[in-house]
Amino acid sequence: MSINFGVLVFPGTWSDSDWEYAIVDIAGSRANPVFHKQTDLSDYDCIVIPGGFSFGDYLRPGAIAHFSPVMQSVKKYAANGGIVIGSCNGFQILCEAGLLPGTLMRNEHLEFRCQEQFLKVEKSSSPFTSTFVENEIISIPISHGDGNYYVSQNELKQMEDKNQILLRYCDNKGDITKKSNPNGSVANIAGVTNLDGNVFGLMPHPERVVELKLGGVDGLRMIQSIISNITATTFSDRVV
Repeated sequence: MSINFGVLVFPGTWSDSDWEYAIVDIAGSRANPVFHKQTDLSDYDCIVIPGGFSFGDYLRPGAIAHFSPVMQSVKKYAANGGIVIGSCNGFQILCEAGLLPGTLMRNEHLEFRCQEQFLKVEKSSSPFTSTFVENEIISIPISHGDGNYYVSQNELKQMEDKNQILLRYCDNKGDITKKSNPNGSVANIAGVTNLDGNVFGLMPHPERVVELKLGGVDGLRMIQSIISNITATTFSDRVV
């Protein structure tokens, strides 16, 4: 069974082609561009919101993009249990749209960071991390200037209680320290889900590590997690 991904494209999106390459050429599934004025998402098994600078990051990253017609459809898609993943600017758009808690602010040190980044997998019982094991240390690069994730302490406790935090920034030994935090994110958070667990946002770029010649395959494993979970769910529905 071939899973069909819809990859959103806004003015200023630039990692859509990387996602399509990762999904089609490496993972062996299907992917189609979905432009920001489109509203029909019925053909897709998963929606991807890639990185970039949607609408030039005017006002703040994601602030204009979340008003696009396609995002109203994404909200309905997610409310019906559809799988949605947003990386970097995609994470920012999901937060602006209210599909994920929190907000992304300017990096604490006010520097743009483009580097390899170690991450600790906090939860593996998720459609996005099922190919990993809990507490596994993985490496997925970052490339952002506004990745400082913030929620209040009360919200943070609720998220931790509900197991919504999937990834945290760490060092190569898995220690979660201030030094290993590349942007100042609260509690070293790198990726979170909504309460239902079907919407995931992360600042790192999994589409950039899908081949060993690119430095690793941890991003491919994340895509494979999505594919295997959708396949299993679809098969279960078909059997029932």
